[in-house]
Amino acid sequence: MADSLTPEQRSANMSRIRGKNTKPELIVRRLLHARGYRYRLHGSAAGAKLPGRPDLVFSGRRKVIFVNGCFWHAHSCKAGQHEPKSNTEFWQAKRSRTAARDAAQRQELSAAGWDVLTVWECEFKKSSDLGSLEERLVGFLG
Repeated sequence: MADSLTPEQRSANMSRIRGKNTKPELIVRRLLHARGYRYRLHGSAAGAKLPGRPDLVFSGRRKVIFVNGCFWHAHSCKAGQHEPKSNTEFWQAKRSRTAARDAAQRQELSAAGWDVLTVWECEFKKSSDLGSLEERLVGFLG
């Protein structure tokens, strides 16, 4: 199936997708800040850049949180398993590279003594899930 948008339109759409300060990330930040947790943003810990540039860094606790989009990081949920109908080889390669990179970065962080939690975009779909998400976040941070 051909793409219904021109390459220029598709490029414009894709360029608007953010990597930082996404809606799910802002929700996590709001939940944790309201509970009294303080953090650094986007991978800096005492001036050093961490592998993968985690979305939230808790330096004193040696913990980091990634907030990932299901499609982009090939999560096991329905949205993460969606296969685009056009340019299939490109997307399969891109998403598998992203998943491999994520795994390597998690391993690198773990080897350096950091605890890692990944929060997925699908966890924000139902407002009733925010309570369980908050419990999970607080449980992780101790």
